[in-house]
Amino acid sequence: MRATVCELPCQPTLLEAAWEALADHVRSERSELVLLPEFAFVEPVWESTPFEPARWAAAVALSDAWTVRLHELGAARVVGARPVTVDGRHYNEGFAWSDEAGYQPLRRKFHLPEEPGGWEATWFERGDAEFARFTAGPLGFGLSICTELWALETYARYAALGVEAILSPRATAAATTAKWLAMGTVAAVRTGAYSLSSNRVDHAAGTYGGAGWAISPDGALLARTSADQPFCTVDVDPALAAAARSTYPRYVFAPTAPRR
Repeated sequence: MRATVCELPCQPTLLEAAWEALADHVRSERSELVLLPEFAFVEPVWESTPFEPARWAAAVALSDAWTVRLHELGAARVVGARPVTVDGRHYNEGFAWSDEAGYQPLRRKFHLPEEPGGWEATWFERGDAEFARFTAGPLGFGLSICTELWALETYARYAALGVEAILSPRATAAATTAKWLAMGTVAAVRTGAYSLSSNRVDHAAGTYGGAGWAISPDGALLARTSADQPFCTVDVDPALAAAARSTYPRYVFAPTAPRR
C-alpha cells in the first residue's frame, strides 16, 4: 500500500494552497492512504481557556465543510482527527474516510493533557479507552491520536491485535520533535508495525513543528517531512509487518514466547 504523511499549515490563509499541493502529490505518487494531522482544518482551540461554545461550534462546522472535500485528495482512504459534538458532548474524534464508505468514526481521544497551551481536558470529553484494530483495505492499523502515542501500555495490545501500522495524527511543537520521533520509533520497534504520523506546522512562529514521519517495523526512518518537502509517500507492506511480529524484540513479549 502506498501511504502519504504530511505537514499542513494551521493558518487558514495558507491551507488552501497546501491542500491543492497535497492533492497533486497524492495523485503523482499514486498514494492509496493519506494521514492528516490532528485538527488539520481548524484553529487549535485547546490553546486557551475557558471553553467557548461559539468557537467550538465554528470549528465543528468548518471541519464538516472540509470533510466533504476529502475526495479531492484522490486517495482511496484518508485518516485524521477532528472535533465532533455527540449528544451535547465534545470529542476529538479519529476518523477514516473512503471513496466506498464515506466518513466513518474510529475512536475518540482518551488521554488529554491539561496545561498552558494544551487545555484539552477543558475542550474535550474523554473518549474511548480501548485501542482497537481498524482496517484500511489490506492494512490493519491502530489509531493513537497525538499524546496517546506515549501510552506505552497500548503497544502490547497493538502487537496482540496484529496491527501492521500505528497511525498518529499530531499537533506538536518544533522544540519537541526529537522526543516525538523517538517515541514513534519505539512504537514501531515494540509492535513490529509501521509508525506513520502527520503534524500541523507553523514554521514562522514555531508553534507547530511539522516533521511527519514514516518508520519501518524495525525502526528505520523511511521518510520525514520538512518545509522543503511537506509530503512524503512510502510503500507500506502488511506482510513485512506481520513477519516482524515474530522477530526480536516482539516475540519475547508474545503470550506463547519460549522460556529459556
